[in-house]
Amino acid sequence: MKTLNLILFWLKVAFLFLFRSLRSTGILSLMLVTAVAALIFLSALAVGVNDAMIRNSVSLYAGHISVFNLPEETPKDKLAVSGVTAVLKRHDFPGNLIHGNTAKDIRLTEIDPDAERRVTAVSKKIVDGVYLSNAQGQIFIGQPVAKKLGVTSGDSILFTPVAGAQSKIFQVAGIYRTGIDQIDGEIAFCPLGSVVSPSTGWSAAVFLREGVEPESIISAYRDVLPGTVVFKSWETLMPDLKQLIDLNYVSMSIVILLVFGVVSLGIACAFVILILKTIREYGIIKAMGVTSGETMLLIIFEVVLMNLLASILGIFLGIAISLLVRETGIDLTAFTSHNRYFAVSGVIYPRLTLFAWAVPPALAFLFSLVASIWPAVLVARRRAAEVLRIV
Repeated sequence: MKTLNLILFWLKVAFLFLFRSLRSTGILSLMLVTAVAALIFLSALAVGVNDAMIRNSVSLYAGHISVFNLPEETPKDKLAVSGVTAVLKRHDFPGNLIHGNTAKDIRLTEIDPDAERRVTAVSKKIVDGVYLSNAQGQIFIGQPVAKKLGVTSGDSILFTPVAGAQSKIFQVAGIYRTGIDQIDGEIAFCPLGSVVSPSTGWSAAVFLREGVEPESIISAYRDVLPGTVVFKSWETLMPDLKQLIDLNYVSMSIVILLVFGVVSLGIACAFVILILKTIREYGIIKAMGVTSGETMLLIIFEVVLMNLLASILGIFLGIAISLLVRETGIDLTAFTSHNRYFAVSGVIYPRLTLFAWAVPPALAFLFSLVASIWPAVLVARRRAAEVLRIV
């Protein structure tokens, strides 16, 4: 109890010292408020960039989770667990597209055109013709495939499956280009029921609500689906994107460390000047019998209190700015038009996470403790007579 009372006493004295030098305290606090608020916004923006890259990559075609080898009798609704926003049913048939004397290896995917149009963005990437309707006999191909076969919309091409299905002639409804070679050059689309084949099961593209982890959904699926079903999250299918997001977090962490390293040095220097300005008061309290340890504690409390107050203000300001910008987003289309991870939209929406709003003030507090050491030692190591002689 005695120790607690002592700490509370010096906290009160520290607050009074700061209040007495309100102008200097305000200037120092402003530096911290600005740094914390700016870094919270930048952290939220970095998370928003990551979200945008994921959103663009999965909404183009693949979804957050790709499910394979689903038994034909499995209802689509069985995949619509909590956290899932859409499930798209697909049948895949590897084979060849043939026009004249030219052939191209392809994976023909049967889809529900209306559902795909609502959820994915391939239908928005048309360069010739129109998107698929539910009419049988139509096919939707990528621009590289069309160039290799020498076809345009309205032409007829033959699809020959590798095995298990009958060859069929399709009419090219439209040609698309997403900018992703694995889609444009390897996948063609036709309506469900276009290919006559024995039951081979189906695959699904599963889309999740923002913030839902794919692994949690996959875990739920394993409890209700047969063991032969295969699940692959976007992280597995796009390891380059996963690495890019991890690199983004590392880069942001380094920026935060560097900023607060500079800010803490500025605080330490400014606080030394502030202490030298009020050195007489510290000399008097030492002459009254206050120990060097208590003097150090007082100065540390001053720096920490100032930091806590500034960080709280910085948190509210940073969160307010992030929420305000999130309402409209930041359109970076002019800078991302050739980036494969922004093929759908270049708009960034900052998102506040624990990393975004907690790491900057936590590091500010840590660096404030380091910044308090120099001025605390400067005063504590001098005797009262030496301090008063400085005055």
